[in-house]
Amino acid sequence: MSVATADPPAVTAPALRRALIVGARRVIAARDELNRINVFPVPDGDTGSNLASTLGSVLQGALSRRSRHIGELLVGIGNDAIDGARGNSGAIMAQFLVGLAEQARNAPVLDAASLARAVRRGADSARAALAQPVEGTILSVISAFADALDEAAQQQVADPKGGFARALQRARTALADTPKQMAVLQKAGVVDAGARGFVDWLEGIAEYVDGGPRAVRLHGSATVAANDGGPMPAHVHEDVDSAHRYCTECLVTGEAIDRAALQATLAAAGIDSLVVAGSSTRVRVHGHAGSPQTLFDACSAFGHVDAMKADDMVLQQRSAESPAMLAVVTDSAADLPVAIAERFGIHVVPVRVSLDGRDYLDRLGLTAGEFYRRMATSARLPQTSQPPPGDFRRVFDHVLAYQPGAVYVGVSRALSGTLQSGETAARGRDKPPRCIDTGHVCAGQALLAWRAGEMAMAGADADAIDAELQRLRPLTRTWAMARDISHAVRGGRIPRWAEPVVRWSGLTPIAAVSPQGTLKVAGGLFARQGAPEAFARYVAKRTPAAPGWRLIVGHSDALADGERLLAALRARLPVTESHLVEVGPAVGAHAGPGTLVVGLQPSPG
Repeated sequence: MSVATADPPAVTAPALRRALIVGARRVIAARDELNRINVFPVPDGDTGSNLASTLGSVLQGALSRRSRHIGELLVGIGNDAIDGARGNSGAIMAQFLVGLAEQARNAPVLDAASLARAVRRGADSARAALAQPVEGTILSVISAFADALDEAAQQQVADPKGGFARALQRARTALADTPKQMAVLQKAGVVDAGARGFVDWLEGIAEYVDGGPRAVRLHGSATVAANDGGPMPAHVHEDVDSAHRYCTECLVTGEAIDRAALQATLAAAGIDSLVVAGSSTRVRVHGHAGSPQTLFDACSAFGHVDAMKADDMVLQQRSAESPAMLAVVTDSAADLPVAIAERFGIHVVPVRVSLDGRDYLDRLGLTAGEFYRRMATSARLPQTSQPPPGDFRRVFDHVLAYQPGAVYVGVSRALSGTLQSGETAARGRDKPPRCIDTGHVCAGQALLAWRAGEMAMAGADADAIDAELQRLRPLTRTWAMARDISHAVRGGRIPRWAEPVVRWSGLTPIAAVSPQGTLKVAGGLFARQGAPEAFARYVAKRTPAAPGWRLIVGHSDALADGERLLAALRARLPVTESHLVEVGPAVGAHAGPGTLVVGLQPSPG
């Protein structure tokens, strides 16, 4: 870290910016190694990715712009870190940076004493962000670093460079001690991944202190060799706690947000591994929950909730334990039966749903049943939107860190832009995921994802899976029967001319997915009380002969009708395996309550 010529020496904004660039790049270069040693709080192998993403947001934000004022620079860094924070360690790191900014916001430069005070504020702020601080983690290393800077300031070490060097050595020692503080680390033979990431960040800063601008040009390449760190440590947790299986995050924005009250509310709701980081206007929340919506609802009482995500740690752990199997990803428009997703380890990226001015994650942030209950009392029709590329990128990043490749089995391109989001996230990778347009939605898409998962488990590669899904696409049938098509008409899925025809004739319309992947009116039934059975007769009459069929029946808040339809189809067709699912918001927002869906696919020979 270069120093100004003023007496006493001081850290300038340009020097700090360059040093932090090198530090961030060093952590990003060490991402795979940090993922490899991640065993606490759960062995989900994403600490490196989370820290890299958090610091990447800072690199692309405040650190991409020149600044002459340290306080202004640090405020920008803190805001960017909170906005981009991911994971437990990422949120803690972000809060540390926010604390730095709160202390130094009015300082044009930092001398040794003001640097020590800012780091102490950051350390205290990071610790306060956790509902249950644990020693032997990143917190312990941050505290050791702050303690050493405090001591140097008290001993009147005037040069910030000298105090930083002593504090870095103290942080290295604290990192080496983390296995002594946590048995889980000692058993795995690793140091804490988050703590290691913080020291990597400091090491990058030290690289700039010693090498000056040359270190910036090197792009932190000195740490690449560290990624050849040997085999993955054994997963020392028997299982991720199924009661808190979703790593859940969101950003809360507002005025005068009471972080302490928010933290207490979330703790009372049973949120585990809780971190509440940020300022009075921007708060990043991280926690492990059984129901992500519990966390989102609690946060909504304190401000506007945005940037929601909920990663299934059970599936993440399964990826880490499946180094020879291709990963299969789909989106929640598929309405994939939970049993099938669990059986084959299929990752589901949620569609976004907007209802009464609030955004939800399909299935994860809002269950199908709760969606229909809220929809019934809503003043406006719900709206859906495709997942942003970042949602896919996060899943792809994780599975490709452990598995040899991935296929994304997407909703019909003609019906949604979701497939395009997946394709955007897949580009520019050494081993890009194969993105497959199923030409279907709901039950038909789910059947194709099911087959992909089955083949991946049997050892098939992306070429074989792609070829099989292309073969099955025209053989897979998707029908829907809607008693009220007004939702589909308003959403543009059904042409406007169909609504008055249906209303005047008394027909119950039937739609089908066309060979082009669009949804078209295929016919209608004059049936009310016996509509499920009439629908089954309609489908069976148009289903070609086959030795056996896989069947998925979906219903929109119409369980009894769904059960009747399933039973009637099983009585008429040679069904080898069947599932009944509740159609989620991604489809239900357009089809409306009472809709029934049928998906059929020839059973594998």
